[in-house]
Amino acid sequence: MNRRLFLVAGLALVSGCATAAPPIVAPAGSALSELEPLYSASAGREALTIRVSSNGCTRKEDFSFFVERRGEAVTLAFGRKRLDPCRSFAMGHTDLTFTYEELGVGQRTPLFLLNPFAAWTGPGN
Repeated sequence: MNRRLFLVAGLALVSGCATAAPPIVAPAGSALSELEPLYSASAGREALTIRVSSNGCTRKEDFSFFVERRGEAVTLAFGRKRLDPCRSFAMGHTDLTFTYEELGVGQRTPLFLLNPFAAWTGPGN
């Protein structure tokens, strides 16, 4: 076997081992166990941007959100509808932006985010 074929086979084997961020487990019996862990969330003037784990193919369409209003309090939760089927060499992240109009809330409405947060430790850590 020549060295190039050996190298390509080794890279294919290693790239198949890549996974997304480790799952975050909500407390037992919690309704929050299906929520996507976020690396960050940023409220801008016209939109909310969340940073989530990605293997390279994560898109906005892969997520759904739930908005609940109780008086003046508005809670928001994001969940992943489809897993990212791509296989990257190192785990990564992507930013997804949702306008307040898409979320069905006013620009100045205070939002309470229910998703757990995870620390971004960089590729491969």
